Order: sequence, then C-alpha cells, then structure tokens
Amino acid sequence: MNSAKVKALDVTILDREFRVACPEDERAELLEAVSYLDKKMREVRDTGKVATVERIAIMAALNIVHELLTTRLGTGFDMGEFKRRINSMQATIDATLAEQDELF
Repeated sequence: MNSAKVKALDVTILDREFRVACPEDERAELLEAVSYLDKKMREVRDTGKVATVERIAIMAALNIVHELLTTRLGTGFDMGEFKRRINSMQATIDATLAEQDELF
C-alpha cells in the first residue's frame, strides 16, 4: 500500500485544464504521462482528420496502446535505442538548465 500523501494536481492536456489526485511520490511520473498524452493528442489533432476532442483522445489512446503492445511483444521496438535517446534528451535538458542557472 502506498502511504504517500495524495494531493490534487492541475494539469493541461490539449489546452484543457484537469485536476487529478496524485500521490506526492508519483508526481514526476504523472507529469511525464500528461506530457506524453498531450503530445500524442496534438499529433492526432494536427493531422486534421479528427475533429472532436473525444475522437482525438480515442485515437491517441489507440496509438499509445499499440506502442505498448508492440513493446511488450518485442516487435518493432528497440528498447536499447529508446533508453539511449531518453538519456541523450535528459543530458541535453540538464545542460540547458545548467546554462540557465548560470544566467541568474
């Protein structure tokens, strides 16, 4: 059982505000999930083929589930490359933040 304190967190997905309950120790993961979902929904919306938010959400969910199942089945997904890309992005973010910190 998770004993972390649960707090309300305001998030934005596809320019809409939502308040969700989240254990404090899972905040980072939730924000990462929100960012990923927002990105996927924007990709679907930007194709111009899907008009309603409900349909955009369903298509984004289908795309995400497909990615998950592909990963689980081990077809078409290189986990090592994925980890290398994530580590590279994290290093870039860290370097950029360090440069920003030096400005102040």
